Amino acid sequence: MTNPAGCELECKFESEVLAGMLESRWPDGFDVTLREHVSACATCSEVVAVASAIQCDREDLHTRAIVPDSGRVWWLAQVRARREAVQAAARPITVAQMIAFGCAAGALGACFGATSTWFQYALRSIRLSLNSLDVQAATAVLSGHVVLAIGMGAVLLLVPAAVYFAIRD
Repeated sequence: MTNPAGCELECKFESEVLAGMLESRWPDGFDVTLREHVSACATCSEVVAVASAIQCDREDLHTRAIVPDSGRVWWLAQVRARREAVQAAARPITVAQMIAFGCAAGALGACFGATSTWFQYALRSIRLSLNSLDVQAATAVLSGHVVLAIGMGAVLLLVPAAVYFAIRD
C-alpha cells in the first residue's frame, strides 16, 4: 500500500522483522535477503531502529534493577501484616486506658476535694468573696496558694499531652 506521495506505508516483511527484533536475532539471526530488504525498505529500517532503541533501554533497566528475593518480600509482608494486626487490636485497649485514666483523675480530684479541709475552706472563701464582689479577698486567698494553682494547671495541661504523645503512634 502506498500513500499519495508514493512512499510505502506497510511492508509484508514488517511483522517478520519485528518478531526477529523481539527475539533479539538482529542482525545475525536474519537471513541475507531479509537484511538486504531492511536496508532498502524505509518501514522495516524504522522498525529495526525503534526496536533496537527499546531493546537497549530494556537491557539497561534490567541490569540496573534491584529485585529482592521472594523470601524477603514474603517475610516483610508477614511482618507488616502482624504489625497492622497488633495496631488494630490495640485501638480498643487504648480507648479503654484513656477512659480509665479520666475516671481515675476524676476520682482522685473528688477524693482530694472531699478530704482536704483547707481546700474546701479556700473554695468557700473564694466563692463568698466573688459573691460579695470582694476581689481583694479572693486575690489574697489565691495568692496563698499560687504554687498549688500552678501545679494543678500544669497537671491539667501536661498529663493529657503526655498521654497523647505516648499513644499517638
